[in-house]
Formats: sequence, C-alpha cells, structure tokens
Amino acid sequence: MKRGKKLEYSPIALELKSRRAKKKVSKRTLKNNAWSIFSQYIRLRDCLFTTGTKTHGKCITCGVVLPFGKLQAGHFISGRHNSYLFSEEGVHAQCRTCNIIKDGNPLVYRRAIIDLYGEGYDEVLEKESREIKKFAPQDLVDIAEYYKKEIEKLGGLSETVV
Repeated sequence: MKRGKKLEYSPIALELKSRRAKKKVSKRTLKNNAWSIFSQYIRLRDCLFTTGTKTHGKCITCGVVLPFGKLQAGHFISGRHNSYLFSEEGVHAQCRTCNIIKDGNPLVYRRAIIDLYGEGYDEVLEKESREIKKFAPQDLVDIAEYYKKEIEKLGGLSETVV
C-alpha cells in the first residue's frame, strides 16, 4: 500500500467495527436503572401524599416521618418478582427498619393497603405477584422514561431531596 492512501474497509468490516463501538447495556443495568427511577417516583409520591412536601415522608407501616433520602420503596409482597416489581399500588415509602429489619412489616402493611385501596385489594396484589412477566430491554427503557415524566409531573426532585 502506498503512503497517504486511505485504507478502505469492506461493508462487513465496517458493520463489525460499528457493533463493537456500541456497547450493549445489560438487562440487569436497565432493570436497576428503571427500579432506581421508579423508587424515586414512589418516595416522592408518598412524601407529597403524607406530608405535603418533597423533602419528608411518612413510612406506610410505622408512621415515622423521615427525610426523602432515608425512605425506601418497600413492596407489600416481599421479593422483587417481575410481575410486581413496578406495581404502584404494591410499593410504598417505608423506613429501613420496617422494610429490611421487619421484612416489610407485612401485617401492618396489609392493613394500610386495605385502608388505602379498599377491602380485598390486598388479595388483588397477591394475585398480581404470582403472574409471570418478562421484560424486554426496551420495556425497561420505557418504564424508566415513563417514571421520569411522572416525577416531573409531581414537580421534580429538588437537589435537597436526592
């Protein structure tokens, strides 16, 4: 090859080079990102509902008021099953003690679900948790985008919150 002459790649080589340049994001990463945004939405929603502020919220099970950053998004049905992972009615703000140490504080959580959504809704959520659901990567991207928009509808997260 002569000096100064530009090297030409075949179409197949260009395609392979392009594929390598685009790093594939793992499904686990997409799921974690969607969960993180969903969790922020749940905690913001519950802060606004329970205290009227973005900065503090009340644990659904014990009633303690904590700063946004100290709250967790706790599931009514323990375990993070796909069918139930992003259930707005089945996930609420909880303190760490109730969510982790008391394993969700299920009896009190059940009463709170019934108070919020009506008699029998706890059974609806239990049935939902037994369904089988698989997320495609695009589903997880869509979930993250949806909850980003929902957070904005609620006024967004202030810097003091995060």
